[in-house]
Amino acid sequence: PEVKKFVAWDYVVFAALFLVSASIGVFFAIKERKKKTSKEFLVGGRQMTCGPIAFSLTSSFMSAVTVLGTPSEVYRYGASFVLFFVSYALVIIFTAELFLPVFYRSGITSTYEYLELRFNKIVRLAATLIYILQTILYTGIVVYAPSLALNQVTGFDLWGSVIATGVVCTFYCTLGGLKAVVWTDAFQMIVMVAGFMTVLIRGTILNGGSTKVWENAYEGSRLNILDFDVDPLRRHTFWTIAIGGTFTWLGIYGVNQSTIQRCISCKTEKHAKLALYLNLLGLWIVLVCAVFCGLVMYSYYKSCDPWTADFISAPDQLMPYFVMDIFSSMPGVPGLFVACAFSGTLSTVAASINALATVTFEDLVKKCFPNLSDKMSTWISKSLCILYGILCTSMAAAASLLGGVVQASLSIHGMCGGPMLGLFTLGIIFPCANWKGAIGGLLAGIILAFWTGTGSFIYPAPPSKSIPLHLSTLNCTLANSTEALTTVAPVAAPDRPLLADSWYSLSYLYFSAIGCLGCVITGLLISFITGPTKGEDIPPLLIKPVCNLFCFWSKRLRAILWCGVQHDRQEVDFEKNLPKVNANETGTDDTFTNSINKEKRRQFPGYNPEEKSYTN
Repeated sequence: PEVKKFVAWDYVVFAALFLVSASIGVFFAIKERKKKTSKEFLVGGRQMTCGPIAFSLTSSFMSAVTVLGTPSEVYRYGASFVLFFVSYALVIIFTAELFLPVFYRSGITSTYEYLELRFNKIVRLAATLIYILQTILYTGIVVYAPSLALNQVTGFDLWGSVIATGVVCTFYCTLGGLKAVVWTDAFQMIVMVAGFMTVLIRGTILNGGSTKVWENAYEGSRLNILDFDVDPLRRHTFWTIAIGGTFTWLGIYGVNQSTIQRCISCKTEKHAKLALYLNLLGLWIVLVCAVFCGLVMYSYYKSCDPWTADFISAPDQLMPYFVMDIFSSMPGVPGLFVACAFSGTLSTVAASINALATVTFEDLVKKCFPNLSDKMSTWISKSLCILYGILCTSMAAAASLLGGVVQASLSIHGMCGGPMLGLFTLGIIFPCANWKGAIGGLLAGIILAFWTGTGSFIYPAPPSKSIPLHLSTLNCTLANSTEALTTVAPVAAPDRPLLADSWYSLSYLYFSAIGCLGCVITGLLISFITGPTKGEDIPPLLIKPVCNLFCFWSKRLRAILWCGVQHDRQEVDFEKNLPKVNANETGTDDTFTNSINKEKRRQFPGYNPEEKSYTN
């Protein structure tokens, strides 16, 4: 069946959403142009409250990948994806209680600054390079996903829209101001949920009510959620998602520059934690919406699967196809949906390009050329934005070869994010780790994660481990042939190496865990061989004493496990030993060109006894 293309109304709705997003960006760019310092601009003068930040966090991690990928994932593999609510909860708890307090109290702007304070410049440089690589790869996928959708539903040229997205975002970032616009994200979050709700309500009505949807999903065995099989080769089981998913998302959430940057911009540590917990609610809402959309879609297409019947060319196009199908009589609604997918992308891509330019300029350019004039600096920053815009857009071409968007994006985050997570874990939890261990661990983690990831990409898992559930094309009026198609599982090639069916077939969610554990174990071994760091030399703020949880009964045992870090003297010596920090000093001077002692002085913002937390 020929599905309707966009009509005039759809383009109007689509354009309106684009304009609102863009005008919020432009409005803030004009309003904020007086704020000269980079601190004001990057961290909002550290005066944000928890509400907008929570919205912003949810919106930028729920890009088009979620809007298009999750429903088609549920449609093909069943609703076990909903188990991610467990890993989201664990991730937020770890981030708020373990990573955030350390980053917030040490008064940094870039998470990689922490690595320089804790280890040295080399570690920071290595981490920065990996971050740049990871972000370019991920942004490529984020640009490609909605363009694919748009291409399907509107007949809009695929590469035309890839290039358009790239150009629009690059324009934004060069204009500036997007990083500060947490409000655009909040607006886009509302649009996203609205898009999901319209699809859900209309789809449920067409299916004949929610009980019918449940029955169909149950008959199609889409509801076998709790699968406690411990086999790590199975794609999605309870353990894969709870353990692997937690590691993967911790790499994205707990130590990622963009999350931490937003949390640090809160007024107080309390606000930052609240923002994270509120954002957890947002993540859950989006997850549940996406999973239900997948089930509604399955129920609707249970006897005629458009993908097997070749009406669409990739599983990620299912959702847009479904939208065009059920809303064909209601002009304007498909436009809302596509805008919903696209607005997620714009916020993610623009933020990525901006973060890339910032990190490159601060960590690489300034280190090489410390005495740049202001005009030159601005010029370089803008050319960096343009350069990264071009790079990310060309990455989108590579993304077209990667298969499903959810799996591709999470694999990339796993392969790069895992080792990074390991590196920060080494710094924050193990006082004995030294810089040689950090570098060695990081390398080991990356080699392990990329070896597994590349292997699994070249030799995909045997079909028995990741078989999509049955999809039928019985009632299809096929475009080109008369008989109904049957789904055939691809036959595994005979000449697979020894590791192909064990190591390379690991579930893609475990890549992060492999990278992280590889990094921590290697890092500790190397640190012990080369002589561990003395605890007395580390400012207690840079370490989180996790052992206090487990040995709360014995002071002596705790002191032994602190490895010599003076946690007990922390509160007492706080005011005595450090030069006074004025309450109104916003730390506007540039962190990087500062001498270390200025950095040390700004490292301990005041302890506020009423709030029982550190306040900027």
